[in-house]
Amino acid sequence: MSSPYKKLSIKKLPVPTEKGTEESRFWKRFKSRCSLSEIASVTSIKFSPIQPFDFAVTSSTRVQIYSTQTYKVKKTISRFNDIAYCGTIRNDGKLLVAGDATGLIQVFDINSRAILRTMQGHNHPVHITRFAPGNTQILSCSDDKTARIWDVPGQEAISIFQEHQDYVRAGLISNDNPHLVLTGSYDQSIKLWDLRTNSCTMSMSHGAPVEDVLMFPGGGMIISAGGPTITVWDLISGGRVVRSVSNHQKTITSMCFNGSSTRLLTGSLDHHVKIYDVQNYDVVHSIEYSSPILCIALSPDDTNIVAGMTCGTISIRRRKFVQKELSMSHQNKQPRVGSYKYFTRGQTYSGNKGDFVVESKPRERLALYDRYLKKFQYSNALDAALRNGTQAILTISLLQELIRRDALRQAIVGRDDLSLEPLVKFLIRWINEPRYTSILVDVGNVIIDVYSSVIYKSPLIEKLIVNLHAKVKTEMNLQKEIAKIIGSLEMVAKGSLLTDTTNYT
Repeated sequence: MSSPYKKLSIKKLPVPTEKGTEESRFWKRFKSRCSLSEIASVTSIKFSPIQPFDFAVTSSTRVQIYSTQTYKVKKTISRFNDIAYCGTIRNDGKLLVAGDATGLIQVFDINSRAILRTMQGHNHPVHITRFAPGNTQILSCSDDKTARIWDVPGQEAISIFQEHQDYVRAGLISNDNPHLVLTGSYDQSIKLWDLRTNSCTMSMSHGAPVEDVLMFPGGGMIISAGGPTITVWDLISGGRVVRSVSNHQKTITSMCFNGSSTRLLTGSLDHHVKIYDVQNYDVVHSIEYSSPILCIALSPDDTNIVAGMTCGTISIRRRKFVQKELSMSHQNKQPRVGSYKYFTRGQTYSGNKGDFVVESKPRERLALYDRYLKKFQYSNALDAALRNGTQAILTISLLQELIRRDALRQAIVGRDDLSLEPLVKFLIRWINEPRYTSILVDVGNVIIDVYSSVIYKSPLIEKLIVNLHAKVKTEMNLQKEIAKIIGSLEMVAKGSLLTDTTNYT
């Protein structure tokens, strides 16, 4: 009884080690989904805190609400008399607040786009507007050097902070303690205010005009951005600097956390977004954009990165989910009764540990080249491996098997110019690949040995052989130049070593 046929073993060549870490591979899955255009620079992007996590884009004299499902405009709010700033959606997703260049602050109903409240008091542009955690108060920061807390029902300022000496361009209210307000100014200072006493309880100097501030969950630490530097402060220790990092080449304009506050994203005028690990503040990934970045935002579910640029472009990157994540998200979803999926459920069930599984052996199907090899039809097997779309490594593996069987000459002889053409073209394409060179040189020698006396009779094959000769000659000249360079470098290295030894003596 003959032994079963052994399939062709595909040659395994060494592959370069995969660069990057699991962290960088995660961020590389954020692929550019689309780019949208606004009529002016995009000054602010804010995500809604609730699903489906729509985002508000502020540009020129309008605020637009975009859908994260279709990336199309759902609502446009354009009832501003001048340039609008910092359109922010409330925690319940129903209201939006924005300031403008006249100092006016307006609260809108997102569904009807109606103006619900108007607050006046600032006499310079208002660049920052934020809802307080209780949803009944608003923080505003203005170029008139003040920050104010507004009562939404009464439409009046209940607290005014006036100790800054320049534009106030950054501010927030603590989510964990709504009595604490943090502001940053172009006077290079960061101030912590207590609403219970309406006074500044802590002041820190960043060393550059402050563009943005963030507060960690718990309120014990904050981050400030100004110039090309981010600085981490410990409020519990009285404003002590924990870390200062400068990885950008130009001013950092915007910062945001990921959903779990374990990663920090910074956008800069140097066209880059950098992502930091907040444990050690090392850069784990970097994304390059086409224009300077004015604002950056990451959706609460870590699915979309949206960047606004000076040229008016909005770049949207959506994370591509891997199969494992998709299966986990759908594992609890039951199919509808009576549907196709309902009747085919359980097909992927693999059993529990310790279960006895009866294995079924499907009939093994051989590839076309394997079927020819099994019948010792070596010429047909080579033709099958040279078909268009076949991977080069598979063809190389077949040639190596033919050499092992001492059947290479048998597979090559007896060919006309049309059947010899694919083999010669394969040699021309891959002869200079270091991993394949040794095998293809043997194949080339056999072709020359078999057809040297008749090559000139076929203009097609003669031209291909000339091209093959030219490619081999070019590669040999290149190797000679590389050898000269290596020799020169070795002489320089030995001369340097000799000089060091002489100086030491």
